[in-house]
Amino acid sequence: MEVKIGVQFAPRELVVDSAQTPAEVEQLVADALASKSQVLTLVDEKGRRVVVPADKIAYVEIAEASTRSVGFTAR
Repeated sequence: MEVKIGVQFAPRELVVDSAQTPAEVEQLVADALASKSQVLTLVDEKGRRVVVPADKIAYVEIAEASTRSVGFTAR
């Protein structure tokens, strides 16, 4: 699953490919924004952690990972 995080004052968004479910990610974001924790921590598919200060989160987009077509294909 792909998670895009917009961070205030950052020119690019963070993109994390996570093995967590959309419900788990949504709960982590809600907890971080409700000040239960001061940071949002996500783990990507390779086990790396991404930590974002909760007060700097502009938006979070949760989407299924899309596969890109290669070559010339008819749609």
